[in-house]
Amino acid sequence: MATVTLTSANFGEVTSGDGIVLIDFWAAWCGPCRAFAPVYERASEQHPDIVFGKVDTEAEVDLATEFDIRSIPTIMAVRDGVVLYAQPGALPAQALESLISQVKALDMAEVRKQVQAATS
Repeated sequence: MATVTLTSANFGEVTSGDGIVLIDFWAAWCGPCRAFAPVYERASEQHPDIVFGKVDTEAEVDLATEFDIRSIPTIMAVRDGVVLYAQPGALPAQALESLISQVKALDMAEVRKQVQAATS
């Protein structure tokens, strides 16, 4: 699956449903973002069960602000509408695969319990 362009108009719809969404916050002028792009694209082709989204922080300033993106690239992992990971830095292919494996392996019922306990 190719990457999906995420905008303020479709972000909520794409990230709030069931399943895994990985998001790459990037900008065209960012060297590390350009270097990470082929790694991200290859992963999207290897994992058709995951949505791989890209947010152009220059075009989508509101999204970048909402998620307090201060350094790019920033990778975010969302599963079943819950943000599980958000860290700046381009990941090597092996680290991206490790992140994907960890997100897939999570017990989301347990994650929801922990989120609820933390917000109560």
